[in-house]
Amino acid sequence: MRHEYYTYNKEQLMASPKMPLFCMADNDSVFRQMAEQMAEEIEANNGAGRRTVFICPVGPVGQYPYFVDMVNQKGISLKNVWFINMDEYLDEDRQWVPMDHPLSFRGFMERVVYSKIRPELVMPENQRIFPDPCHTERVPELIEELGGVDIAFGGIGINGHVAFNEADPQMTKEEFLAQKTRVLAISPETRAANAIGDFGGALEDMPKYCVTVGIYEIAHARKIRLGCFRNWHRAVVRRAGYGEETADFPVSLLRDHQDITLTFTEYVARLED
Repeated sequence: MRHEYYTYNKEQLMASPKMPLFCMADNDSVFRQMAEQMAEEIEANNGAGRRTVFICPVGPVGQYPYFVDMVNQKGISLKNVWFINMDEYLDEDRQWVPMDHPLSFRGFMERVVYSKIRPELVMPENQRIFPDPCHTERVPELIEELGGVDIAFGGIGINGHVAFNEADPQMTKEEFLAQKTRVLAISPETRAANAIGDFGGALEDMPKYCVTVGIYEIAHARKIRLGCFRNWHRAVVRRAGYGEETADFPVSLLRDHQDITLTFTEYVARLED
């Protein structure tokens, strides 16, 4: 049986969703908005003498060139900013893939973000955090030390995962939302979708393991900002907006968050190209 919400046109999609949905013209609009949200939060906190703590994805990534330009052009200091990246791929020994691996999130952030920001503005290396498979307790401990996360940014996977918090229909909502930073095997669905989207379809070479910030850390951020822009996000957005609340589609468990938004493109809102 096909679920009716998958047939919703844009007007129906936006009518009465179970979480706040926003539609923008195109990918650049979504990415630019995310970059502006990052820059504005940092500027406001800098002005108030407060630190800024973000959970950051590598996917979506289109926001980062805009963010780098804003930081460099406006002279925004990141010296009191912490970027906690959501996740990283692991090798067969459950260790980080090398930074020169084409899928390495650490390598991406160094190449596209940190090395592009003016040295006098960029945050120190010890404020550029990735979850460590050998010390998974460090991220939740650090977040507590820093006083919480201001904004968790991210996308949504094909099975509704946020970061690599893979779907698990056997879990209750409470059990799922209690999961903190950990190492886990990547689901076949996620490996296939990521191989198509990020690795030219080379499924056999896709990593099988990852380390991820937990859904607990994401759910406890003060704000959550999600973006969707791929063709299969058409179904993801509709299920996120109208499907049942279930650990089989993890983003649905975040609907009760006090300040969450899901922004997507006109392309995603349409049912046809």
